Amino acid sequence: MTLACEYLPATGAPRQELVLLHGWGANREVWRPLLALLRPWANITLLDIPGVAPGRVAAEPELPLLLQGILDRCPETAVYVGWSLGGSIAMELAARHPGRVSALVTLCSNPSFVARPDWPGMAAQTFAAFAADVETQPAAALKRFDTLQVSGAVAPRDLLRRLQSLRRGTACDGLLAGLGWLQTLDHRETLPSLVQPQLHLLAAQDALVPSAVAHAVESRVAGNPAVQVQLLPRGCHLAPLEQPQVLASSLRTFLDHSGLLDAQPEVAPELEKAAVAASFSRAATGYDSVAGLQRRVGEQLLAELEARPGEPETVLDLGCGTGYFAPLLRARYPQAHYLGLDIAAGMVQYARSRCQAGNGWLVGDAESLPLAAESVDLVFSSLAVQWCYRPEHLFAELARVLRPGGMCVFTSLGPQTLHELRSAWAAVDSHQHVNTFLPVSRLLDAAARVPGVQLTLRSQAYGMQYERVRDLLDELKTLGAHNMNRSRPAGLTSRRALQGMLEAYESRRVNGVLPATYDVIFGVLEKR
Repeated sequence: MTLACEYLPATGAPRQELVLLHGWGANREVWRPLLALLRPWANITLLDIPGVAPGRVAAEPELPLLLQGILDRCPETAVYVGWSLGGSIAMELAARHPGRVSALVTLCSNPSFVARPDWPGMAAQTFAAFAADVETQPAAALKRFDTLQVSGAVAPRDLLRRLQSLRRGTACDGLLAGLGWLQTLDHRETLPSLVQPQLHLLAAQDALVPSAVAHAVESRVAGNPAVQVQLLPRGCHLAPLEQPQVLASSLRTFLDHSGLLDAQPEVAPELEKAAVAASFSRAATGYDSVAGLQRRVGEQLLAELEARPGEPETVLDLGCGTGYFAPLLRARYPQAHYLGLDIAAGMVQYARSRCQAGNGWLVGDAESLPLAAESVDLVFSSLAVQWCYRPEHLFAELARVLRPGGMCVFTSLGPQTLHELRSAWAAVDSHQHVNTFLPVSRLLDAAARVPGVQLTLRSQAYGMQYERVRDLLDELKTLGAHNMNRSRPAGLTSRRALQGMLEAYESRRVNGVLPATYDVIFGVLEKR
């Protein structure tokens, strides 16, 4: 079973893997308010659950297949956080696959949603009537359910509008399987036997899960120091939207208390994005005059699209630079909406001024794209990826914005780029004078951690020739691609060191010219 999924790497040092499971009638968008609070320290996996998210399934899935589908999309071990029915699914995963669930957190979730003689919940007759309405008039039933979800909120009307705006489209079918799970899943006996640390958060004004569930759960797990039960003094069933700060704080405190936050010091990236943006902005007006290699590589990448049929609705030119490939991409896909995006505002401004009207231009970072999920069919990116030193963020963002079946074709620079220049500098000192780029193995490892994508790579060497080393150095400066690594030497290079490098490079002269090799990586990232 294939599930719609997003993997969002931590923006800081990752200390834990979190999997967030939404409730019945919702989708993964319900977690958005929490992401900015959790991502500084956690990698996050979001899922749209078939049978639970409206319009996400044509046939009703079976629970074992769903559970396996979730595990197939999620990290090997993670903390599972489930809201409402998502909490019941998380409990089931914790019981069936204890090695995959390092801790269990439930929000406004009832171990037995339907009331039992000794357990608070929704009356069986009420649930049966609601299930009948869902089968015959799902849209109307879902609206009534939403009203119950926001009942007890401080600002119910505003919360209701926010909830309903998060749904994609208007399809309200495919929800009967989830109702069946709500009716039959019963974890009253399961909770005391779970081996994982547990946190159960409930809301005092919840109209769907009675506050009395907090006491009932406490009674079941009494004596287990690894289990915490908290009743939030205010708030409705829709806690992820209404109380994100409270939930984020409680979750982090619980994980810290349980010893589940890895101590990983944050390592500064090898390259400052602000420096990259500023350098290429300054280079915008002169870039095309020396971009011979960039045109050769990009044109080869564009030619390789001929072997890939399809008519995308939206094409993203990622790292569009001066917009050189905008008219070529528009000619290749005349019906597509073109978007040009670059981290350098100067490049985007220059591209907008020289290209025809009708194109969309954006300033943004490839590792944090200012685009909606599943909004792009094809990403074309030539010689921009090498400036992304956190490839797991890049690939996760591409997976997020690509529609199912979409792909990104890209070129990047590999670690053997300008090895002649690097060797010449190494002959005179131990400083880093040439940009360092990530190897193929690092890119493959990063893509392997992002669920739902497949990456294929190949390398090709491009040789350039120069009359003088200074011609190469001037070209790099004009391109804006001079040394920008953090470990570059501070201050100006001495005349003696520069002369020594020039003499060392001269030993490579062949037939009157000096070679410079570019290690170009061609990649295709496909979203399943």
